[in-house]
Amino acid sequence: MTPETVIELGQLALRTTLMVAGPMLAAGMVVGLSISIFQAATHINEMTMTFVPKIVAVFVVLIIALPWIIHQLTTFTMGIFERIGAM
Repeated sequence: MTPETVIELGQLALRTTLMVAGPMLAAGMVVGLSISIFQAATHINEMTMTFVPKIVAVFVVLIIALPWIIHQLTTFTMGIFERIGAM
């Protein structure tokens, strides 16, 4: 296994990780930002008010994106197995 192959596999793994986690992170960020704006506008400083909507948003996005996430992970895994077989 050459160093170039290891670097390529690492890049592919990081790219897959970011693609899989990206939608949930973006949903949490958007919900958190909107709640922060609401709290700044109304001067409500309740710390627990941010957690529940973020968790709900992340779970909703996870449920919606789960088929796509499974497809991405199985494609990545099959690609890794094909590379192992080619070596």
